[in-house]
Amino acid sequence: MVQQKNKSKTVILAGDIGGTNTRLALFVDRDGRLEPVAEARYPSRNYSSLEEIVAEFVGKNNVPLVWAGFGVAGPVQNGRSQTTNLPWVVEARQLAERFGIAAVALVNDLEANAYGIATLETSDFAVIQSGTPDAVGNAAIISPGTGLGEAGLYWDGNQHHPFACEGGHASFAPADELQEKLLGYLRLQFKHVSWERVLSGPGLLNIYQFLRDTGHGPEPAWLAEEIRQGDPSEVISRMALARRSELCEKALELFVSLFAAEAGNLALKLMGRGGVYLGGGIAPKIIKMLKSPAFREAFAAKGRMRPLLEAMPILVILNEKTALRGAARCALLQGVKGRCD
Repeated sequence: MVQQKNKSKTVILAGDIGGTNTRLALFVDRDGRLEPVAEARYPSRNYSSLEEIVAEFVGKNNVPLVWAGFGVAGPVQNGRSQTTNLPWVVEARQLAERFGIAAVALVNDLEANAYGIATLETSDFAVIQSGTPDAVGNAAIISPGTGLGEAGLYWDGNQHHPFACEGGHASFAPADELQEKLLGYLRLQFKHVSWERVLSGPGLLNIYQFLRDTGHGPEPAWLAEEIRQGDPSEVISRMALARRSELCEKALELFVSLFAAEAGNLALKLMGRGGVYLGGGIAPKIIKMLKSPAFREAFAAKGRMRPLLEAMPILVILNEKTALRGAARCALLQGVKGRCD
């Protein structure tokens, strides 16, 4: 339970709602710095709604709530979201009414990540490409996880303004013969092959199964059993990094190449001169491969636009609470200004 001494402060409820886990936290604003005072993680699919999780969390932390902010994995329109990878409908007005909250900010989870970037320290990033010194301009964020999230940060000359998009559901475009075969393989399973089908946790499994089924490496019985019993993408990436399976290594190498290619696509579309941020739970775990020349080469392989892309900083977000912090910041801004920006 939150201690009594924090009750004199404005307490902000923040949530990061993903297809796998929902993270909730309480923050207080101390001289412009958001300080967490309580936090919990819930398996999303064990609950029928976000309201059920919030009720459990608030019940354990009995403090008056004034503002709340939630980043949700899915498009948000008019304060409402039908989550992409969960059977939930989340509505800001309904949350406000049930829990007596004056203002509820509901934004896309990658938009929340984008808001959170401004709250981080230098130590919260790993540099993949330095880019031009003192780079200024729009920025982009791309985060493979349970799904593929993408968002932008518009630069107005003084500050960044985050905005959401659903670029992860744009059509996957192969860059070579192997990727063309991958597209053909996935077309037999999915009506529409989006970037999310190859660039996400389930996407890594799709790549692995494609390579396995097309003769690019053996799948020993022990590996098949580990994948069946555990989290497939975690097993594949772990075995690849430990160099215990040639098939897993090939799958992760192709995943990283696709990650770089789509990051480059997003950087061009948003003119991300101010930086390209790699977020989500997967990127920090495979950072050694992201730092390889192969990643930067695939990122910049856009013909005449190579010099533009080579000048863009690329950074991995290491702080797993970025979206939570961003949801809290958005709630604070909406409560003070009446809008997140």
